[in-house]
Amino acid sequence: MKKIFLIATFILAFLARTNAQFYKSLLPKSDFSDSLTKIIVDFKTNFNLIQGQEMTPQLEMNVYQSKTTLPSSLHCTIIRSHSRLDTSASWQAILYDGENYNDAFKIYKEIYNQLKRSKIITSDNKPGSFKGEFEKPKESVRFASSTLLLETTDLIYRNFFAQIQLNSTYDGWEVQLNLMNKYLY
Repeated sequence: MKKIFLIATFILAFLARTNAQFYKSLLPKSDFSDSLTKIIVDFKTNFNLIQGQEMTPQLEMNVYQSKTTLPSSLHCTIIRSHSRLDTSASWQAILYDGENYNDAFKIYKEIYNQLKRSKIITSDNKPGSFKGEFEKPKESVRFASSTLLLETTDLIYRNFFAQIQLNSTYDGWEVQLNLMNKYLY
C-alpha cells in the first residue's frame, strides 16, 4: 500500500511539474511583456519619454538611443523622420546580427510568438494584443517580414503595428523588431 501511495505521489508531482512547464511555455516572458508595454505606452508621447541620447543622424532622419530595451536585444533606437506629413517616430530593436540562418530564424519565430502572447495595457488602461500572420521565411529569398496589428479600443493605437523582419546582410542575417504607427491602405 505504501509503494502504491509513493508511486502515485511521484506521478502526481511529475505531472504537476510537467503541466506547469507546459503552461509557462504558452505565456510570454514577463520581462519582455513589461518592456514592450512601456514602449507601447510611450507611443502616446511619440516615444519622447524613453528617448535617449542622439546618435549619428542618417539621411532624412534623426536616430536616438532608446532608454527602454527588450531583453536580449543588441540595441534599440527611436527614429524620427524629417517628414512634414508624418511626424510620428518609430521604435526599433536589433535582436540578432550573425552568420547562422537557423539562429536568426529561431529568434524571428520566438519574437513573433512573444508578441502574439503578450497582453498589453495601453496608455488609457485598455487591453490590447497583437494579431497577425506568421510569414515563414525562405532562405533562398533572403528576406521575411511578419506584421502584427495592435488590436485595442484605444483609438490612438488604431494604426499601430509591430513588424518583425529577418534580413540577409552582407555577412549573415539580422532580425529586427519595428514598432510604429502607419496608415495601412
